[in-house]
Amino acid sequence: MTGHSATEPALRWHQMATSVLSGHSLKKEEAREVLNSSDEEILNLLAATYRVRHHFFGNTVQLFFLMNAKSGLCPEDCGYCSQSKVSEAEIPRYNLLSVPKLLEAARLANERQSKTFCIVISARGPSEKEIDFVCSVVPQIKEQYDLNVCACLGLLTPAQATKLAAAGVDKVNHNLNTSERHYEEVCSTHTYADRVATLQACRSAGLQLCSGGIMGMGETTDDLIEMAFALKEMDVESIPLNFLNSIDGTPLEDVNEISPRDCLRGLAMMRLVNPAAEIRIAGGREIHLGSLQPLGLYAANSIFVGDYLTTEGQLPEADYQMIKELGFVVTQGSEAAEPAPVFEETTH
Repeated sequence: MTGHSATEPALRWHQMATSVLSGHSLKKEEAREVLNSSDEEILNLLAATYRVRHHFFGNTVQLFFLMNAKSGLCPEDCGYCSQSKVSEAEIPRYNLLSVPKLLEAARLANERQSKTFCIVISARGPSEKEIDFVCSVVPQIKEQYDLNVCACLGLLTPAQATKLAAAGVDKVNHNLNTSERHYEEVCSTHTYADRVATLQACRSAGLQLCSGGIMGMGETTDDLIEMAFALKEMDVESIPLNFLNSIDGTPLEDVNEISPRDCLRGLAMMRLVNPAAEIRIAGGREIHLGSLQPLGLYAANSIFVGDYLTTEGQLPEADYQMIKELGFVVTQGSEAAEPAPVFEETTH
């Protein structure tokens, strides 16, 4: 696309969306234009982005439910995380929950209309005992509830990924978090390459990938773009975009660099770069998007419902009301909407 600087802003973004819907990949300079767009352009940008979202997911919203099955006690030094070894945050710390507690959490996820139940443990990577525990509880969850299961267990070996797939885990969450360049500013106890290796192991095992990042950790615009394109290159199916919740007691406790409009631009960029991926508005949405949360769903098609790992989310009833007022519908379990199979403009 050329001549954007002389093009009416509304038309500019719709031309970009039309190009994406025609099967063209967004260029990095175009992604940069999205992130650098003015506040006055946001509604036009979201209107154009919504065309892409609607093509692949209609007006459906998929809900995810997180359960922190092991809290704190992590040996890594990720600067954003309240569960890391360098965190002084006052959080619950406990070893693996019991099977009955996880089954009760799955029941609650099902009751809250969640599509996916996410089992999370804090660790560099799971021990064999922890892998075996997850592999034993997943079939019980699936037998009782119509839920997809996602496992977020830290760094995984190919053998561990294969075990999870055999047990019925549908996807694994392992976020890139930021760009390769910026990663060493966030964590020193493992590398960006370690995270990529885990995702590759999971893909080789036949698992779907859930991987995204965090806005607001001192990264540059180009760091966000590099992360978005890395996710595209790996063909990640599900992309959670978090907004840094600067938790007291963590190394990033004083960082607060993003506005609600920045968050919307980030969601729009992620959708246009990864048009067919499930884009999820994840941690920090209540804090950073605030009253603009509904606008985020014109780019994203998924949210977490309920609390996060160590922080509280808004009441599920508020999410249901927001979705209803937008005219959107919750999809659940096996009836969840699948992305449109081809690029073809059908709505305007």
